[in-house]
Amino acid sequence: MNICVVGTGYVGLVTGACLADFGMAVVCVDKDEAKIASLQSGHIPIYEPGLEEIVAKNERAGRLTFTTDLKSSIERALAIFIAVGTPPNPDGSPDLTFVRQVAEAIAEHMNEYKVVVTKSTVPTGTGRMIEQILRSNDGEREFSVVSNPEFLREGSAISDFLRPDRIVIGASDARAIEVMKEIYSPLFLAETPFVITDVASAELIKYASNGFLAVKISFINEIARLCELMGADVHAVARGMGLDRRIGAQFLLAGPGFGGSCFPKDTAAAIDLARQHGYRFRIIEAAVGVNCETKARMTEKIQAAAGPLKDRTAAVLGLSFKPGTDDIRESPALAVITDLVAAGAAVRVFDPAAMGNARAVFPDLYYATDAYDCARGADVLVLATEWNEFRALDFGRLEKLMRSKTVVDLRNVYEPRELKAAGWSYTGVGRS
Repeated sequence: MNICVVGTGYVGLVTGACLADFGMAVVCVDKDEAKIASLQSGHIPIYEPGLEEIVAKNERAGRLTFTTDLKSSIERALAIFIAVGTPPNPDGSPDLTFVRQVAEAIAEHMNEYKVVVTKSTVPTGTGRMIEQILRSNDGEREFSVVSNPEFLREGSAISDFLRPDRIVIGASDARAIEVMKEIYSPLFLAETPFVITDVASAELIKYASNGFLAVKISFINEIARLCELMGADVHAVARGMGLDRRIGAQFLLAGPGFGGSCFPKDTAAAIDLARQHGYRFRIIEAAVGVNCETKARMTEKIQAAAGPLKDRTAAVLGLSFKPGTDDIRESPALAVITDLVAAGAAVRVFDPAAMGNARAVFPDLYYATDAYDCARGADVLVLATEWNEFRALDFGRLEKLMRSKTVVDLRNVYEPRELKAAGWSYTGVGRS
């Protein structure tokens, strides 16, 4: 089967590489000539463990190619996956400009039956919009419109695609459903649950899922605040909650709030979607509000631990919004750094993957070579992202490098008693 994936961003590149790994002939298309040339030369523009290897493997096998030729790619493909960006507008609604442009191009170059699959995260009603575009440009060609939302976690996207919790297929005709089942046949044979539904429901599943997970994060951060006020330990509370199978332990880790490319954008879009239908999504609104307050509260914790920050030096470990990625979009670490700089502190930073992206936002910070170089001469050490290499720091070595034995652990990686027994001033999130 010939497949065309339009867009070589995070979702498009992972989708194209993994579908090629399923044995499909996949062409990934992008209008950015420099990006396509870079991909053709073997350079992967994003940091995602395992992606470079799977791209190289399928390029060598001839199943995966990259091009800027959208016309011929559309003409050859049976299934066309739309995986372009949907950045937020100022009001929180997603900008569907690129989705419309791709739909118009498909309508122009459609030469036979096509299955047009929306992989981008889009609001309910987008499938209907795409169908209208395809019909208005050429009423004679046969086509089907499908919603197939992605549920990829940055840092584990390859595993999530190849071993997903479920495959959601929103379609209105049996022919399209059979094509999608053929595309995902390795997962169907592996008894992965398939959710077959209408297009509108499939579109809403993605927003509902991310909105609910964002609520869980904000909820446990509210519990963490209560723990600090009451002298309780959020680790114990979260464990007690998570063992209830109705609740589950995932996303009950207190910290500096959620960030990344999905949760902030998708919660804002869900709020906007409800608003368009005359309804206030108050639970998600509250989750977003708590998240903003949580990020702001982290700097207060640092100041309470280290004292006035003016003319002090803060060492921040971690810049990406989570470990395993170089994505700094809406990262809580960046919010902390912004507040530290505004308070007059000198900031030193280190991250295993995200420093290149961070330099574009904060060109004047000191970018260290490792965690210990970052801590040199610092008055306070702030652990902002829980990369594995930060989980076993040598605090004896850090003691000799820093001016003060003060650590603020925004990810609750370390045990307070152990560090306090070693003479450190330790501050976590929601831990007495």
